[in-house]
Amino acid sequence: MILYLLGIFMGAIDTGIVTPARTVIQNNLLVDEKTGIWMITIYTLAYAASIPIMGKLADMFGRKYIYLASIFLFGLGSLFCGLAQEFNSFTVLLAARIVQALGGGGILPVATAEFGTTFPPEKRGMALGLVGGVYGIANIFGASAGSAILDIFGKSNWQFIFYVNLPITLFILIAGFLCLPNNRNDNVKKIDIGGILILTVMILALMYGLKNIDFFDLKSTLISTSVYPFLTLFGILIPFFILAEKKAEDPVMNLSYFTNSRVMITFIIAFITGIVLMGMIFVPQFAENSLKIASGSGGYFVIILGLFAGVGAPLSGKLIDKYGPKMILGLGFLISLLGSLFLIFVAADQPSMLTVNISLVLMGLGMGFTMGTPLNYMMLENTKDEESNSALAALSLVRSIGTAIAPAVMVGFLAHAGVAVQNNVMNLLPKEVSIPKLPYAQELTTEINEMKSNPMMKNVLATVDMPNFSYLEKIEINMNGSSDYQIPDELMDKIKSSDVTTITENSKLITGSFFAGMAPDMISNIQTGIQNGIDELTVVESMPQSSVSFRDTIEKMTVLKDAVPGAFDTAKQNYLAEIDQRSTVIESEFQKTLNSGFKQVYLTVTISSLIGLIFLCFYRRKPVNKQG
Repeated sequence: MILYLLGIFMGAIDTGIVTPARTVIQNNLLVDEKTGIWMITIYTLAYAASIPIMGKLADMFGRKYIYLASIFLFGLGSLFCGLAQEFNSFTVLLAARIVQALGGGGILPVATAEFGTTFPPEKRGMALGLVGGVYGIANIFGASAGSAILDIFGKSNWQFIFYVNLPITLFILIAGFLCLPNNRNDNVKKIDIGGILILTVMILALMYGLKNIDFFDLKSTLISTSVYPFLTLFGILIPFFILAEKKAEDPVMNLSYFTNSRVMITFIIAFITGIVLMGMIFVPQFAENSLKIASGSGGYFVIILGLFAGVGAPLSGKLIDKYGPKMILGLGFLISLLGSLFLIFVAADQPSMLTVNISLVLMGLGMGFTMGTPLNYMMLENTKDEESNSALAALSLVRSIGTAIAPAVMVGFLAHAGVAVQNNVMNLLPKEVSIPKLPYAQELTTEINEMKSNPMMKNVLATVDMPNFSYLEKIEINMNGSSDYQIPDELMDKIKSSDVTTITENSKLITGSFFAGMAPDMISNIQTGIQNGIDELTVVESMPQSSVSFRDTIEKMTVLKDAVPGAFDTAKQNYLAEIDQRSTVIESEFQKTLNSGFKQVYLTVTISSLIGLIFLCFYRRKPVNKQG
């Protein structure tokens, strides 16, 4: 049992570690928010596809070997996730996450089935609660370990968050081969290859299509080539899958599940639970933004979430044995609903250590009561013992569909808030910068005007093209984006990936880029105009018939010309200082705007929890005598 719990612990550690590091990884590999979320989404896709297959294989060949094979795949994937940093490749990371997920699809369902069938029904809730408790505790350790690893090794060395899985993998493999019994169904039947292949394609098509839907532009994305062909393929394959399962000697998916009202309600609630649980992945970002702490440090706040989830899970298991899964699951949804409402209306608007932690305590308790124990209990009491692996695998699959869709919707809220952040912050920057007063600019303007008004000098200067010194007294540079200067993509990416602690400095980087791009031409044009005036006065002064000396004027113009670059540099420093003076306002606007996106994320959690409560009202427990 310990080895099964250790496998669950490792899988949950990985989830906890990746959550706070997600933004650090995507920024390090130079991908945006919508691309970066794929490190979680692709794991969910592959995880969902492997769950029913691993469950059925465990029924056929025994839990020991399928479990250990899953552990090996998970460890191998972890190794290459870390190596992705060495290759500086997001593609390698995604491929490695697929391998990880294929292993993950066999760890939790198989281990949960072992606990669910080994203990008698009257202690089943407590046993499954233990599984949930370990999962919660692992999330605590994983989240804090993720932030700690980033603090110790630096954000550029995030590969170590994956390498922590390697020693655990080796220990489980060695001890597992020596100690684990191989519980299996002795009535081994022919494996349903056709059903497995069709189901795998169906799952991938459905989840890929759903993931690509932009719920802010639903109509156009539904008809895009990245959505409708995959959803259409899913629909076309349904009758073929049903036909294959009816003909199969041992179908990979028991179709009777979908004709059992209790199981169907369990599936629907599992789907909703998947959506609710995915709100957890945004907790580090929310904490970082609300409390104005550095990116990558928010994982420490998942400790609060995981701690109370770890308390809630075993407690819910004990309460299920006494009150049944329906009441406990309903309590979990209610607590989750209260936690998300508190976050939306209190923590997001009045962020503080107290308000943020209260919302996390409530959501953690709600998670502990919903994240597995009640649903696993409901599924096991409505299916045969010999189908426990595949039954729980089917349940995990449905829940995984919810976890795949949720990030696509939720990250859309944050992406839209991110666009608003850019616009709002740029509007807060000073709109123009004034060049300091240049030496002799005003004096030369007066002097030239007096020369031109003198009848004797007027004729001498008639052919001289003198620069207009009056505009040099104050030069305004437009900083509002209407100029011809284009901010480099890498700097715009910095603004997009900024957090509340870096937005001011990154805004100053844009200013520096603006000056670097615009100032040289402006300085050159000004100096060229002044030099032309100097040259023409020198020519006039050197003419034999000239009786006028312009030496003093030329010297002043030379001093003025030499002072132009320094004046621009002073203007730049003054502008940067003005940004620093506005840093509090800039950070507050950034925080408020991004928190509006988090409000929408957790409004999704609120609505989902409410829908879960409604469906739960229709659930009726199966009579005590279990029927096939």
